[in-house]
Amino acid sequence: MSGVQSTAGDVDVDLGHLFASLARNWLRLLLVAVAVTALAFVLASMATPKYRAETRLLIETRESVFTRPDGSSESERPILDEEGVTSQVEVVGSTDILKQVARQLDLASRPEFDAAADMSTLSRLMVIAGLKSDPNELPPEERVLKSFREQLTVYRVEKSRVIVIQFSSSDPKLAADVPNAIADAYLAFQRGAKLESNTEATDWLKPEIDDLNQRVKDAEARVASFRAQSDLLVGQNNSVLATQQLSELSSELSRVRASRSAAEATAQSVRQALQRGGSIDAVPEVLSSGLIQRLRERQVQLKADIADLSTTLLPNHPRIKALNSQLADLDVQIRSEAEKVLKGLVNEAANADLREKQLVAALNTQKAESARASEEEVELRALEREAAAQRALLESYLTRYREASSRQDRNYLPVDARVFSRAIVPSESYFPKIVPIVGAAFVGSLLLMAIFTLLRELFSGRAMRPAAGSRVTPVTQVAMPARRAASLPDEAEPQSWDDAGEPAVAVEYEDTQPEIQTLDDEEPLVAATPTQPHAGISIETAAERLIAGGAARAIFISPEGDDAAATAVLVAREVADTGLRVLLLDLTASGAASRPMLDGGRYPGITNLLASEAQFSDVIRADHYSDCDVMPVGTADPARAMRAADRLPIIMESLTTAYDLVVVECGPADADEIRRLVGDGTEVLVSFLQHDDEIADVADGLRAGGYEDVILVTPVGHDLPTTPLPTRSAA
Repeated sequence: MSGVQSTAGDVDVDLGHLFASLARNWLRLLLVAVAVTALAFVLASMATPKYRAETRLLIETRESVFTRPDGSSESERPILDEEGVTSQVEVVGSTDILKQVARQLDLASRPEFDAAADMSTLSRLMVIAGLKSDPNELPPEERVLKSFREQLTVYRVEKSRVIVIQFSSSDPKLAADVPNAIADAYLAFQRGAKLESNTEATDWLKPEIDDLNQRVKDAEARVASFRAQSDLLVGQNNSVLATQQLSELSSELSRVRASRSAAEATAQSVRQALQRGGSIDAVPEVLSSGLIQRLRERQVQLKADIADLSTTLLPNHPRIKALNSQLADLDVQIRSEAEKVLKGLVNEAANADLREKQLVAALNTQKAESARASEEEVELRALEREAAAQRALLESYLTRYREASSRQDRNYLPVDARVFSRAIVPSESYFPKIVPIVGAAFVGSLLLMAIFTLLRELFSGRAMRPAAGSRVTPVTQVAMPARRAASLPDEAEPQSWDDAGEPAVAVEYEDTQPEIQTLDDEEPLVAATPTQPHAGISIETAAERLIAGGAARAIFISPEGDDAAATAVLVAREVADTGLRVLLLDLTASGAASRPMLDGGRYPGITNLLASEAQFSDVIRADHYSDCDVMPVGTADPARAMRAADRLPIIMESLTTAYDLVVVECGPADADEIRRLVGDGTEVLVSFLQHDDEIADVADGLRAGGYEDVILVTPVGHDLPTTPLPTRSAA
């Protein structure tokens, strides 16, 4: 039950005594260690030596920039990440490669790889007994592969692309040949895989190229035919002729419009100059006329002559008048010529306008033609795109086919792995290592024997000592009558328990020889006589009777008070020592039954449970000197607890369910007072130290109260230690 205190809390481990046991048993420890070491040395010396060799592979791309196929980039290189290298480890240890190496090295002929070739007698007996599978049930090739895999180790070096192939064998040469052969077989396997892939590629590309050739021809023929039917002739810059002409007309129209605008602007400026009578020298088109330039030169000359003659002649001189007349005529001529220039500009603007109208009409016509050409050009471009795609695919296939054919013809198929460390024949075996094995056997056996010695000393209780601060209170002993089997003396002087624990108190009996009768196989009981109407059984007999009868409850009544309450304690301990679960319920007013079992301490008990101050787990404790559990009287007010006495049958039923036997010490009680405690499988017992009329009256009263099978129990002759010590169970 939870809440039960363990007796281990009253003892501690004496470490000094515990480890001193190693010194006391040093010879046995040493002899066992030496024997185990000698056995290990013999076994290691007789073991077949094993040799180990290893070959290392590096997974890397063997293609260089000069041999890599055209168009391939770094992203198209083989994946060499952690998963890729791990996959290659599985390829190295694949069944196909191992079978190839086994056939190459003829491993089937070696007894080392065939468990059925040389079976020992012990192995045959184990096979017959079914303790070991029969190797002959497997085919020879599977037996070889099974042994092969047991001696082979293939792993990847962490955080690298290195694969290690290890093999162990009793033959050092074979230990080196196998990993080298596996590495060569792996490279050949990879090369064969590449050759197979390359051959499949060329076989697939050849018909595809033939088909693409025909499709490219058909596509280009459709383009040419559509171009001719749609009159989509190509001009400069690979553009359609209609589109090119439309562009040229647009350019010409822009030029004519610019020329017309310039002519109109110039004519307008000349017209304004003539209308206003101003100088026309500022008009560039007038000045550019050759006649006007000569008239201007003549005008300048006449003005110079007039100025020169004016120095000597008067203004009315005929010579001066003639020159002035000529000058006036020149002005008229210049103005006349300017008007002619104006007419020329007007005519030029008109011609430009007419040319513009013609170009606009031609442009509109060309626009319609260009629109038609654009619509048909859309379909033409689609045909050209299809032809270009077919042509590009054909060129790509041709390039790959040439590369694959050249690699196949030249037998250049680099494997993405290389052997950078080949296995060599080992000169020393890796197993057995005699010195480490012998040393480990010596240290291990010595350590195990030391642990075994310490555990034996610990569980025996010899390494236990009372806990610091704990005090073991001796059980209070009471005077017991001396037990007489055959004849009793007339008188017996009372005496107390001596130091050896022997009873020294005798009770006066009649000097008569009682008749002996037996009850089944139990201890003989003393029959009733006229002078001795009731006789009691011993503690051992009472315990045997309770166990044999399957009693669930044992109600003890002690008419003599607390002194006789030890009987219930002794019976409870006797039954608990047989391995049954036993609880002693103390219902005495003074707690005479529970105090010796708990060293006199005050703990919650039955009164606290009745008063609803505690639970079952709080009131059940362990006997300090046996495997029995105890429910003491408790610390609650007895008057308050007795007001809930109706709960006693429920409590008793719960305890009976949890324990094999519930022993109740009631003290001096009668038949009515124990009525609430009685249930199925109940035995009523009366304990006494000295038989007298009071004991007989109590027994008769119980029988009269309905309890016919009343048993009288006496502890006379039972061995009680004066100073209880922690036992092995307590430790």
